[in-house]
Amino acid sequence: MMNHFMVLAVLLPLRTCYTTYSQQESIVFPVTYLNISKDLALQWLLVEWDVGKSARDAELAMSFEIQVRRTDENATVWIEFHNVTLDKSGQPLRWIWHSDLPLECMSHSVRIRSKAEASKIWSQWSLWETVLGLDTSNNSGPQIFPSEKIIEEGSDITLCCIGRKGQIIKEFFIVPAVKVFNHTNSQVGLLTLKNVAHQEAPHITVYCQESCNEEQCYDHAVFFVGRPPDTPHDFSCQTQDMRLATCTWSPGRDTYLYGRHSPKYTLSEEFSQKVILCTVSCSEQCSCSWDIGQQRIHNITVTVENPLGKKTATDVFDVTHRIYPAAPFQLWEECTDTEITLYWKHRNKGIELFCQTEVLHPDGKVELHNSSDTHFDYASITLGGLQPYTEYTARVHCGAAKHFWRWSEWSEARTIRTKEATPSGKLDIWREITPVLGGRNVTLFWKQAPSFRANGRSISYEVTWEKVEDGSKPESISFSSVCNSTRISIDNHSYRISIMAKNNVNYSLPSVLIIPRATGTKELKEEQVNGTDDGIFISWKPRHIYDSYIIDWCNFPMLQPCDLQWKRFGPNTSSALINSAAFVPGVRYNFHIYGSVANRASLLEKKTGYLRELPPLSDPTVEKVELTFNAVTLFWDYQLTNESGFVRGYHVYVSLIQENCSLKGSKKHVLPDGSVLCKYTIENPEEKRFTVKHLLPNTKYKLVVKAYTGGGETPIVNFRYIDTPFNSNMLYLLVLLVIVPSLVAAICRWKMKWVKECCCPVIPSPNKSKALSFQEFKIGSEKVLKISDCIPDTLAVDNKAVAQKLRPWSQLSPTTPTEDKIEGHKSSWIYPNDNEERDFTPTPTPQTHTWFENFAYSSHLTVESDPYQIPETLEGSKPELSVVLYQPHYYFEIFNDDAASTPRETSGRKTSLRYISQTAVHCLGRRL
Repeated sequence: MMNHFMVLAVLLPLRTCYTTYSQQESIVFPVTYLNISKDLALQWLLVEWDVGKSARDAELAMSFEIQVRRTDENATVWIEFHNVTLDKSGQPLRWIWHSDLPLECMSHSVRIRSKAEASKIWSQWSLWETVLGLDTSNNSGPQIFPSEKIIEEGSDITLCCIGRKGQIIKEFFIVPAVKVFNHTNSQVGLLTLKNVAHQEAPHITVYCQESCNEEQCYDHAVFFVGRPPDTPHDFSCQTQDMRLATCTWSPGRDTYLYGRHSPKYTLSEEFSQKVILCTVSCSEQCSCSWDIGQQRIHNITVTVENPLGKKTATDVFDVTHRIYPAAPFQLWEECTDTEITLYWKHRNKGIELFCQTEVLHPDGKVELHNSSDTHFDYASITLGGLQPYTEYTARVHCGAAKHFWRWSEWSEARTIRTKEATPSGKLDIWREITPVLGGRNVTLFWKQAPSFRANGRSISYEVTWEKVEDGSKPESISFSSVCNSTRISIDNHSYRISIMAKNNVNYSLPSVLIIPRATGTKELKEEQVNGTDDGIFISWKPRHIYDSYIIDWCNFPMLQPCDLQWKRFGPNTSSALINSAAFVPGVRYNFHIYGSVANRASLLEKKTGYLRELPPLSDPTVEKVELTFNAVTLFWDYQLTNESGFVRGYHVYVSLIQENCSLKGSKKHVLPDGSVLCKYTIENPEEKRFTVKHLLPNTKYKLVVKAYTGGGETPIVNFRYIDTPFNSNMLYLLVLLVIVPSLVAAICRWKMKWVKECCCPVIPSPNKSKALSFQEFKIGSEKVLKISDCIPDTLAVDNKAVAQKLRPWSQLSPTTPTEDKIEGHKSSWIYPNDNEERDFTPTPTPQTHTWFENFAYSSHLTVESDPYQIPETLEGSKPELSVVLYQPHYYFEIFNDDAASTPRETSGRKTSLRYISQTAVHCLGRRL
């Protein structure tokens, strides 16, 4: 039973909760009260509404949907859901809406509906509640809104122009013209500006006109583009005398708003809740001073405000921790040659200060010296380690020794000069020796070395020289401070020269040079050195015997005096980069390198070079040209000295007129105009002739000779023109190949018969010769002449056995005696038989004979001999006869019928007969 009641006790509250929740789900709470108002200054639409008391009593969580629309627009311009938990206070609910369109331009209407959060059902919409705009009023003319004429940079803004009732807005525009969205209806015109920039338009003028032309139909307004103020930067307050406090801050960027729209600053003290009355002045910084009274700790707030916004900054401080002393004043000093004691006064009585002195040296170096101030009327500091007779600039500032806040302003700077002292260091001296008749001229130079200090107001120089060997009386001369060189004349002995600087206190240590005895000097060859962008690099061979090296040169080598310069180097140095502001490209500088030991200098090396080589100043002068039909030889003259660079050689450029060139052995060179030249390079600057080969005869060429240096060569401007002569060898060859053969051919044609007889005689057939008119003896088809059928007119027989051998070629003797020696052999003559009957009478008529040669017979028959001459006649005509050699006894048996021969031997012998001439031979019909 008890359990049953417990169950009922649990279920009953649950049923009550469910009933209540179900009622809440289904019950709606409509808006019972709605009111709208507007704040034109802030351009806010203020909405108030309420719901039934039951909802408040239930303290329901409710949602409200709010809709806003304008008179001329059917669509809703804004929808927002507002969630709130009701209470029992009975205060209406409020909502504020900021309109992007000035509320004056149009009437705005609002309606609301509600819903409990636990419910899914919305109430009915309330009726539209409207707040009227000026478009419903009866204006005297067109009006432009908003009325506040300040526009924030970077913002969007909508402007409107409201016309009178019954009038239409005809024009609505701005100047200067910027990108806008324009919308007008019959009575209201709208302009929307997006992201307004001050650079484009610091101010905007808006013009509006109705459809009429009377004066009351127009209106205009000016809008300024600006920025809201920045939060004040570096806001802080401090005091100098514990009576007045001064607050300073940085105003930030410009707001572009001036006059009555410029930023306004106010200061207030939060602890006393008072506004601080002070005048704010602003330039780079803003400041404001006020009386602090007896209060030590302050909470100061600065507020800056303009039409576009307001910003604040706060500083909380203890005035004893914010002491900013006044600057020291009335500085004076006491000094020696190396120390300065500086004094000053200050206005902060009763405040312990910590001061700092700044000392500016002549070389720009700055030193800071700290000192503690006392409560006396003045303070001081001693500055030591200074240079004699040197100007220093000093100034002082101070800060609170306790609770240091910041330094005061600097005092006025004071320039102080220390007193004079003896010159320190030595002068750097050098010399230039010029031999003259009977001695030498020595030009002495001096300058203040980096370690030298004059230490005085006025300085002079004293030069002393004396012989080293005999210790003669020294000579000396003084010079003013403006002098840095002098010339003295000495003989050929060794001299000691010293130079000292002198001020009002004393002399400096002497600088000494030893001029050695004059001796013959070996001429050194100059070596070329190269320049860089930073100077001219010099190197030399180090020698361990020297304690220093000196390099001298002339800054202006073409002038006299040449401004001799020198530089010293330590014993471990063997190279240096020489630079000078006087060095210019294209000028040759000569350097002498000396080794020095015990103040004696010896010339070691000579160098010459350029900071940068330039092209030659002039071109070589072509003095002679030798021409052949296929070559040209150029001779030129060129001075290698006083040039703008080291002449490395020459270039010879050759080309055909109006044509590109491609001669053998040359390189192509393209001019800026695109034409191509043949380029030859002569790398020896001493070579001043060159032959260009492989030219064409009877052709016009242009050529030029250019010198080149490490800086190149000058542009090619002027050419020399030449014409190669005609090739005479070709003319000779033409004569030989054409004219001579033509002349020979003409002569040959004219004397054809004679030429033919001389060069190509007719060769008769041997078968037609009378030599074969003998009794036939045939071997095969060939006729054979037997020796027995031909009896010679005269025979010479050699009795020597050695002559019995076959001699096919007989040597002829210039004479033919009756018995003569032929080749050293005894011969006999056989004459014709006297009893022989002849058919004709012998005559001395010259006869032509035939020469036969075979293995059996060999003879030479004279052309002009008479076979019938008697021996006496032959002897009388010895100079005109030829010897006939006949050796029949060796060959008799060749044709003898009784001789034993084989057919093969016979056949071989038949072919041994050779016909030599075809003139007839006289056969007498006698056998031997």
